[in-house]
Amino acid sequence: MTTPKNVVRKFPPFKSFQQFLVSETSVGNISRQEVVSMIPPLLMDIKPGMTVLDLCAAPGSKAAQLIEMVHGGEEARTRKVIRKMKLDEGRETSPDGDLTQEQIKDEEESGNLSDQGRTTGLLIANDADYKRAHMLIHQMKRLNSPNLIVTNHDATMFPSIKLAPEPVKEGGQLRNKYLKFDRILADVPCSGDGTSRKNVNVWKDWNPGNALGLFSTQLRILVRALQMLKVGGRVIYSTCSMNPVENEAVVAAAIARCGGMSKVGIIDCSSDLPKLKRRQGLTAWKVMDKQGRIWSSWQEVEEEKAMNGEEGLGRLSESMFPPTAMGVALPLDRCMRIYGHLQDTGGFFITVLEKKTEIKARPEAELKQTEPQPSIIDVVGDIEAQPTNGTNPIEKIEALDDVAPPSINDDAEGVSAAARQNKANAPSTSTTAIKRERDAEADAEMSNKRPKFRDEVDDPAPQGSEDRQVHYPPPPVAVLAATRPETIASLPSPPAPLNGNNAHFKKNKQPYEEPFIYLSPSHPDLDSIASFYTLSPSFPPDRFMVRNASGIPAKTIYYTSALARDILVSNANSGIKFVHCGVKMFVKQDVQAADVCRWRIQSEGLPVLEAWVGESRVVRLTSRKTLRGLLVEMFPKVDGEGWRALGEIGERVRDIGMGCCVLKVEKGEGEDSFSERMVLPLWRSMHSLNLMLPKEDRKAMLLRLYNEDTPLQDHSKERFAKQRLKSEPNEDDEVAEARAKAEIKSQLIIKTEGEEDDIAPAGLDDEDADLGVDEDIKAEREDEREDNILPDTLKEELEGEI
Repeated sequence: MTTPKNVVRKFPPFKSFQQFLVSETSVGNISRQEVVSMIPPLLMDIKPGMTVLDLCAAPGSKAAQLIEMVHGGEEARTRKVIRKMKLDEGRETSPDGDLTQEQIKDEEESGNLSDQGRTTGLLIANDADYKRAHMLIHQMKRLNSPNLIVTNHDATMFPSIKLAPEPVKEGGQLRNKYLKFDRILADVPCSGDGTSRKNVNVWKDWNPGNALGLFSTQLRILVRALQMLKVGGRVIYSTCSMNPVENEAVVAAAIARCGGMSKVGIIDCSSDLPKLKRRQGLTAWKVMDKQGRIWSSWQEVEEEKAMNGEEGLGRLSESMFPPTAMGVALPLDRCMRIYGHLQDTGGFFITVLEKKTEIKARPEAELKQTEPQPSIIDVVGDIEAQPTNGTNPIEKIEALDDVAPPSINDDAEGVSAAARQNKANAPSTSTTAIKRERDAEADAEMSNKRPKFRDEVDDPAPQGSEDRQVHYPPPPVAVLAATRPETIASLPSPPAPLNGNNAHFKKNKQPYEEPFIYLSPSHPDLDSIASFYTLSPSFPPDRFMVRNASGIPAKTIYYTSALARDILVSNANSGIKFVHCGVKMFVKQDVQAADVCRWRIQSEGLPVLEAWVGESRVVRLTSRKTLRGLLVEMFPKVDGEGWRALGEIGERVRDIGMGCCVLKVEKGEGEDSFSERMVLPLWRSMHSLNLMLPKEDRKAMLLRLYNEDTPLQDHSKERFAKQRLKSEPNEDDEVAEARAKAEIKSQLIIKTEGEEDDIAPAGLDDEDADLGVDEDIKAEREDEREDNILPDTLKEELEGEI
C-alpha cells in the first residue's frame, strides 16, 4: 500500500479501513513494521524449544516476531496431545469438524511432545531504558506468551543468568549452571542514516561523530552476545545504518577479539530469502573523523598524530579500519547490505555469526594501538640514570614513578555484574527518543579502561576465586563474570514497601519492581480453582505466581513456562532487573455466594488454559447471530424468560452455575457458521450474562467478523435506572442511589475487563486495592506506567501514527 498515512487518516473513503487498522492493532492482531526491519528474525532459524535473547528489543516489533517463532508448531502439538488425553480420560472433544489437510500435516510434523505439547523455549527481551522497556511490555503483552521475560539492563553488561544447579553425580557437589542461548539478536543502537528516506532529522543532525561515538558500544554488545551464545548458535547483528564503521568494522573487531575465524564464523545467507534484493558487505572502506577528514588507513592517522597532535582524532581507533590493513582476511562479503533504492525500503545491514567453539574474549585495550612499553632492563637503566644522592631509597621509588607512572585502579566491592550495574545506575535516558535517532555527544566519551573479570565458563569458579574483586566502577564491558549471589551481600537491597504500601519506590533512580513469588501447588486458592473448573490433572500446578513481597494471591495470579519459573526462582535477589514475566491467568472477583470460585479466568490466559477446563464450565456456540448479540449487548438478562433471547446457548447458560465460564465458538458450515474456532471468557451472574471483553475488543470483533460498528448496549445502566424507580418514595436521591447500587452488586453484575480500572487500575501492582495504597500515589503511578511510559514520540513509533 503506497497511500500516505495522512490521507488514510483523514480522507473519508479510508475511514473504515483506518478504523480496522486501529482496532486490530489495539488488540494485538496487527503489528505494523518497516519491511527491512523484519528481515533479521527471518535469518535466525529458530526451532521449537530454543532459548532466544533480544538484547536491544524496544519498541518490540522484532521481539514480536521472535516470540511467534518460539511458539511455532505449539498449536498442532497441544491439539494432538489434548485429543489423545481426552480420549484416554473419556472426556468430550471439541466438535469443531474434521481437521484440515494443513492441520493434519502439522500434527504429523509436530515433533517433540514434551510438556504436553507446550513450547519449552523462551524469549528474553531486554532494553537498557526503563521507559522503553515498558513500551516493549505494552507491545508484547498483546501476544499473551508465558514464555517471555523482559529485563532492563545495559546490553554491554548483560548479566549471566543462573539456572538451578545440578549434582555432578550422586553425592557430588553442586555445580553452578548458567543459561546459554541458542539464538541472540543484537539490533544495536546506531546513527540511523539508513532511515534517511523517511526520517528528515537524519539530514539535519547527521555528522561523522555519530558512528565514531557508537562504535565501542556496538562492539561491546556484539562481543557480549557471542559470550552468552551456545556453541553452534547464531548471533544476528543488525543496524539501520550504512556506515561501515558501525557495520563491517564492528563485525571484524568482534571476531578478532573472540579469537578469529576459528572461533566465530560468518554464515553465508545469500541463498536465504531469494527474492530479497541485497548487496554484499564491504571489504574496503575509508573512515571520516569528526572534522570531516577522510583516512584510508590507521597508519595515516598515526602519522598525522605524530606531526600535528590528536586534535579531531581522539575517537578513531585501529579497529575501525578494514582488517586487511592489519593482515587479517575475513569474508566480510557474506554480510548483507540492503539499500533503500533497491526495492523502495529503508537501508539495513545484517550479519549472521556462528559460534564454533567456546571463546575467551581479549580485553578491548589489546586491540588499541598503544605506545611500546619499555622492558624491565630499560626501566632499571633509566632509574639508575636518574640523578639521586644514592642514599635515600624513596628517591628510587620516585624515579620509578617518573619513568613508569603507576596505573590507578579503584578497588571494587566483590559484586555481581547485575548488582554492580544497578549500583552504578546505568543511564536512564536512552541513546535515542526513537531508537535510531540519538544525540551524538551523549556517547562521545567512551571509557577505554577495562576491568579484570574471570572469563565466563560453564564450570564453577576455581576454589578460592568466588570472592575475587574487580576494578570499580567498570565501564561498559564485554567480558563479564558470572552473576554470583554471594557477591550481592555488600550492596544495599531495594527498599521494601512501607506498611504494606506498594508505591513505586525508587532507589538510586531505579524503579522498584515487585518480586515474582511462586505459589505452592497445594495452595488453597489453586485447589479451589482446580476444583471449580475441573482442571485436568495434566495441567501443571507449579507455574502460578503473584507479584508482591508477601506471596499472597490478593488480586491477580500469573502463569509462566517452566524455564521462566526456574530462571526467576534461581535469580531472585541476584540484582537482575526483571520487569515482566507471565500472563494474567486469574483475577479475583468479589463474589458473595460460597460455592462460586472467586477467581475468574482472564482473556490473556484463556488460550493457555481452555483445553484443560472441564465441560462443567464450558458453553458452546456455533451461530454467528448469537455471538453478535453477545458482543453488542452487555449484561443481557438470563433470569425469568430472558434466557430465551440468547438463542442456542439459552438453556445452557440458564442451567449453568454462577461464575466464570469458557465460551467455545466452534466452526461449522453454512452462512450462519464460523470458519475458525474462537475461545472467549464468559461470566454468569445471578441475573445476567456477560462476555468479559474490553469494549475495544468487542468493537474490533464486530468490525472484523461482521463489518459493522454498531454501538454497544450496556444493560447494567438500564437496570440501575429501574432500581432507582423501585426505591421507596420517601427516600431521597442519595439513599435511593445507594440502595440501587447495593442491589446491583448483590446480583454480581461484573464489570468488563476493559473497565477494570475502577477495581484495580491497569499498570498498578496487583495488591494495591487490597493494601490501601493512597489514591494520589495510585494516580501518580498510573500516569508513570501508562501515559509517561509512552511519550508522544514513542507512541508514534509504536502505533505508526494510524
